[in-house]
Amino acid sequence: MIVALNGATMPRRVAYTSGTAIAYAYRVKRVHRRTAALRLRGVDLSCLGAPTGPMAQVRGGFANRLYRLDTDLGSFAVKELNLLDRRETYRAEDVFRFERAAFAAGIPMPEPILASDHVLVHRWVDGEKMPEEPVPAGYAFEIGGILARLHALDVAWTAVPIEEPVPRDWPALVERATATGQPWAGELRSQAETLLAIARFVDTCERPGPVVLTHRDIQPWNLLSREGRPVVLDWELSGMLDLAGELGSTALSLAKGPGFDDVQPAVFRSVLDGYVAEGGTLPPWGPSWFVFIIGGWLGFTRWNILRCLRGVEPGTGPDLALSHESVRNGLRGLPVLFGRLPELQEMLMSR
Repeated sequence: MIVALNGATMPRRVAYTSGTAIAYAYRVKRVHRRTAALRLRGVDLSCLGAPTGPMAQVRGGFANRLYRLDTDLGSFAVKELNLLDRRETYRAEDVFRFERAAFAAGIPMPEPILASDHVLVHRWVDGEKMPEEPVPAGYAFEIGGILARLHALDVAWTAVPIEEPVPRDWPALVERATATGQPWAGELRSQAETLLAIARFVDTCERPGPVVLTHRDIQPWNLLSREGRPVVLDWELSGMLDLAGELGSTALSLAKGPGFDDVQPAVFRSVLDGYVAEGGTLPPWGPSWFVFIIGGWLGFTRWNILRCLRGVEPGTGPDLALSHESVRNGLRGLPVLFGRLPELQEMLMSR
């Protein structure tokens, strides 16, 4: 099923104020012209208007495939979701409802236009990609405020989160990687015990709560900068999450560069200051602040290992070259992060 704003209606282009990033009110325009041939995997996109050029793929997605579509009604980001080997269930209607509520509340984000179970459409937003380095403190402060405003939304969420045990099949994956001649098989073998220890940590770490409905993936690669202010992209992982895990994952990701040698405590704390300034309450300090980021990275690394082991160029999602790169990054970065958790906790949580 496809869910959209209002059937055959289409909002006008959205602009953001330079102050509090409140979206301007939009005018609804009824579409009379149809281009029935404009489809993606069975989803009719003719409501987006008459194309002014071919739909062009935008490179760089880690899990899905993104296209830009220019029509007489504007420009749109059309995302083809990879559902074949997705790590968790995607709930199109719930996510779309959450996005619409966030957009209506003035969260700086692309306008959600249309959603099916495997295709998403948003209004195209131009902006600068965030580099792999600590963000400015003011930018981090705004992200903290955005999180507080998201957590204050009253949005129904039908899915109940189910905590499943973290897979511990790393020895078997080592054997498969060695047998198939994977270029990173040696690194996987040398880190297998550490990866098992990480899995045990994720399974046993106490999470004090509260649990909130949130974006769950506010990372530099899911952010743009427009005149120095944040725009939040890629909402399809939205769902319920322990508050400490959301704050810790977001703040650490914005406070560091590609590795963990340049972590800026002031940027980390700016996210938390922004959260409190917008009415949020911080949960208790502890290891649970980092369990979501390290568990998510562990799962992402394993997901890419399985893709590489199949050895078939996938029809959706990232190509094999990007999956191999993601595996190497995980095998090198995860042990470093895990080994530095006590140090990071002491450095970042001292106020």
